[in-house]
Amino acid sequence: MPVNAEVEGRAYPPTPPYVVSRAKIREFADAVGAQDPVHRDVDAARAKGYADVVAPPTFLVSVAQQGEGAAIIDPEAGIDFSRLVHGEQKFIHHRPAVAGDEITAATTIDRIRQAGGHSMVTLTTSITDAHGEAICTATSLMVIRGED
Repeated sequence: MPVNAEVEGRAYPPTPPYVVSRAKIREFADAVGAQDPVHRDVDAARAKGYADVVAPPTFLVSVAQQGEGAAIIDPEAGIDFSRLVHGEQKFIHHRPAVAGDEITAATTIDRIRQAGGHSMVTLTTSITDAHGEAICTATSLMVIRGED
């Protein structure tokens, strides 16, 4: 069953605040092989003008996915998670996320289209800090496979 095109344009409320920690940044940097000392060493980060250690650019994917979850579980959208394939991901960074940031993610369903019997759903998630300052805009294309 295709995704309900009537939810195109629907915006979801922000996620609860997520506090970016030095430990999570270090764990993520280790997992992706990010070697720059700014990801682990406060002094190195501050020497480069940051308030604290800096998250690698793709760190925010997990925060974006929290926001996207609202669209995915929206019963009116009709997204069958068991048929979902992540098609592509794009980030526009407005500033780096650093340890101590308290961030939220708010997702909008930007586009729904049909292609080859599948639903193509584009989600845009705005990630902001506690002051409402933009940190990142994440765009995801999800493919919801059609029935066989």
